[in-house]
Parts: sequence; structure tokens; C-alpha cells
Amino acid sequence: MISLAYIGFVSLGLPDAVIGVAWPTVRETFSLPQAALGLLFVASGLGYFLSSFFSGQLAQALGIGTLLTGTTALVAVAMLGFAAAPLWLLFIACAFFHGLGSGGIDAGLNGYAAHHLSARHMNWLHACYCVGAMLGPLLMTAVLTSGRPYSAGYAIVGALLLALSLMFLLTRQEWGQASALPNDAAPRATTAQALSHPTVILQIALFFVYTGLEIAISQWAFTVLTESRGVRPGPAGIAVGAYWASIGVGRVIFGLAADWIGIDTLLRCCLLAAVAGAILFVLPLHIEGAFAGLTLAGLGLAPVFPCLMTRTPQRLGAALSTHAIGFQVGAAMIGAAVIPAVLGLVADQSRLEAVPLGIVVVAAVLWLLHEGLVRRPDFSPS
Repeated sequence: MISLAYIGFVSLGLPDAVIGVAWPTVRETFSLPQAALGLLFVASGLGYFLSSFFSGQLAQALGIGTLLTGTTALVAVAMLGFAAAPLWLLFIACAFFHGLGSGGIDAGLNGYAAHHLSARHMNWLHACYCVGAMLGPLLMTAVLTSGRPYSAGYAIVGALLLALSLMFLLTRQEWGQASALPNDAAPRATTAQALSHPTVILQIALFFVYTGLEIAISQWAFTVLTESRGVRPGPAGIAVGAYWASIGVGRVIFGLAADWIGIDTLLRCCLLAAVAGAILFVLPLHIEGAFAGLTLAGLGLAPVFPCLMTRTPQRLGAALSTHAIGFQVGAAMIGAAVIPAVLGLVADQSRLEAVPLGIVVVAAVLWLLHEGLVRRPDFSPS
């Protein structure tokens, strides 16, 4: 069961960071401004939010195996659509279906893992996401540097995801033996009660800012390095891959250390490291300096999402956390759309080097929000 969850997170990560490497070529193909990237994030974020909000009901109605089969196939079709789309509007439509499929996978697996697995497994599951997110940019970089169009890279990703969908189809009965939601007899909370809880609101804000920061670094680093700092596409693509690799490696390491150090202490230290990495990236250094900054930022961000998910039932209790996890996933995807899009608008209005400065500001806000969260008391049954 757990091994299949790992495969699910690989399928989540594989297509997510590809656009960061493909974007300069896509933008040239459709004659677009930098800010147009924000439309893709908005479309994908909307799809993600819709599917994550209803993921609990879908998992109960269809079963986890069928849900994973359908949503992975939907993402695969979206990738093939990116490869074939002759119009920008069709490209945006594919982004919506990409988000719709990914949101169902993400919320269902996170909800199951948060209630049934330890911080160690939660970190390792998200490390598998980073394996996919690392391979995606490297694959697209290899395609582009070999002289082939971005459509070839998207077609390869789509074919891989179709194979994963088939794997989920063949193992759907095994998934059907477990629920994605906790089997808890405690009283259920309403959506309104969850949304009125101060800790729920604070965690929604944290996931919004965190994922926006994580994706903004991934999606804009390649463009900043190649179009503003004159770095060749090959090394720039490797730097983006190293960023995702550092998140993945960090999640493996911190998964071992989280229970020993304590989740809150670990996150406080790591978020400071993320701020330091963002500052290093903004400095006008050679590619080695940018590489070091991206790697440090990735290590600092590594445990944030999985550890915050693990702490959600501890902070809120089972009744509220069932709602909160879906809200957090939805807020995360909206943040992934909004924050990179805002940075794109800033780049259009000023210059590309404003993007790294914005990343530093967002990293500092994330640290401040977490400092506020750790000062709130955990759930205590009455």
C-alpha cells in the first residue's frame, strides 16, 4: 500500500516543474509576454482547488485506486494536449485539466498519510514528489538542448503518466481495501466551523505562501538565469533540477530526524535556511553562487509541506483536520498560481532581476507566519 503511495507522489511531481524549463520556448512559440505564465498557474490552480476540495467525497465514492487511475490518466492527457496544442487558449485549457487531475491525487494521498502515517513516511512520500519534479526539468532540458521542440518533452511525460495510470488500474483492488479518510468515530465538524478556526486560517495562509514560494523558485529560476544572467540552458536546467533534488534529499534526511529533533524546531531552522538561500540567489554571483542558493533554499523548504501536514491532526484534532487538509491543499495550489503570476507581473513592469528580490520577501513572510503558528496551542480533547 505504502509503495503505491510513493509511486503516486512521483506521478504528481513529474509534470509539475516542466513548464519552468519549457516556458522560454513556449513564450516564443505563441509570442507571449512574461506575465502570460501567470495564466497557466491560475488555470492549473483553479483545477487543483476544485478537485482537492471534493477529493474526500470522490475517494469514498470511487475508491482510492479508481481515483488515482482516473486522475493520473487526466494529467497524462493534459501533457499530450500541451504537446499538440496549436493555440495558446488550448494550452491554457490543458493547464486546467492538469490541475484537476493532480489535485485529486494530492489531497487523497495527503489525507490518508496525515492520519495514518508518521512524519518519516510523510517526508519520504513528498521526497518521491521531488524525484518526479527533478526528473521533469532534466527531461525537458535534454529535449531542448538536443534541438527538439518542447512538444517532444511533453509527449514523453504524457506517455510515462499513461503507464503509471495503467499501473494504478491493475492494482486498484488493493487500494480499495483502505480509506483515504480516517476511520474516526469522533463528532464531525462542519465546513463553517473549520473555516472559522484561527489555526485553520493560519495554516491555510502558510500553505498558500509556502507552495507559492516553492513553485516560484522552480518556475522563474531558469528564465532568470538564461534571460537575465546569460547562463546557457544546459547549466540553468541542471540548477533547477538540483533545486528539486535538494528538496527530495532533504525530505529523506529530515524524515529520519523529524521525530528526534521535533517538527516545530526543525521547521524553524529550515525556514531560516530557506531565507538564506533566497538571499544567496538574489546576489549577482556566477552560476555557482546561484546553484548554491537554489540548493540551500531547496534544503530549507524540504520538510515544510509534509511536516505541516503531519502536524495538522495534532494541532486541530481529527474532526477539523479532515476539512483543513483539503483546504490546505487547495490553498497551496492557489498560492502556486498567484505568487509566481504576481512575480511575472513585477518582472514585466520592471526587470527580471526583481523576481529574486520578490522571492526573498515571500520567504521572509513564510518564516513569520510559521513563527505565529508555533505559538498557538495544540488540540486538546475536552
